[in-house]
Amino acid sequence: MFLDCDRCLYEKNQLVEVICQLRFPTILSISAKEPVEFQEAIRRDFPQYKPLQEQPAPKVTGTPGNMKLEQPKPVINYQFLSANGKWKVNLTNSFIALATPAYTKWEDFAAQLDKVLAHFIPIYEPAYFERVGLRFINVFSKKALGLEQVPFSELIQPGYLGLMSEDDVQERQFARAGQDVEMTISGGCRVKLHAGPGMLQRGKVKDEEVKFILDNDIFMLGNIPVKECAPALQTVHIQADRIFRGAITDQLHNAMEPLPMD
Repeated sequence: MFLDCDRCLYEKNQLVEVICQLRFPTILSISAKEPVEFQEAIRRDFPQYKPLQEQPAPKVTGTPGNMKLEQPKPVINYQFLSANGKWKVNLTNSFIALATPAYTKWEDFAAQLDKVLAHFIPIYEPAYFERVGLRFINVFSKKALGLEQVPFSELIQPGYLGLMSEDDVQERQFARAGQDVEMTISGGCRVKLHAGPGMLQRGKVKDEEVKFILDNDIFMLGNIPVKECAPALQTVHIQADRIFRGAITDQLHNAMEPLPMD
């Protein structure tokens, strides 16, 4: 499941989005008024502002025989976008997140995150972080990589293919073959992983190519001191790298055209 190897960049990386989310104990002042001071601090890098009102899923409350669905109050999700729309910060009363579809390497992403947190932390003073996570969503396109005649069984390691790795079945027989896993891994981390074939839909346009989706959400839980956030993220990133390289074959690795790190 894991593979330790030298880091590299990919000329044809298949990432569609990378997300870092930091959850903290609820800070009511964030939802009580618009985040004027925070916006002023990051507005040069994230000039577009869009508040969204989101309705959380109902919660089951009560005791057996006297249970009911409770509808939580709507949550305001403050969204800040870069001028080109490729970087996004989301802020609610319980988390802050940075996301991009234009990920290149960890150092660049971490530098952008550092700038956001350098303003967020002194303004809102979170007591600690309850969850520190990174989510890497890869969608492997055979067409984009010149591998249209190659089965996924030669591109993805058997453990991530499930029944698709069996010799007596063919890839085209499967209408659905995804697997979802949550488990403890090294470094005090956990991972929620989805792997399997699928088709993307962007807006009303559906992509007819069947791609392989590898969605890794690696995170640490607990009362993580604010000053330990950076080391925690570094650990999470290392585990994300190990899982990704353990999931793909050398053929897929080479098709993405790896480049040495500077």
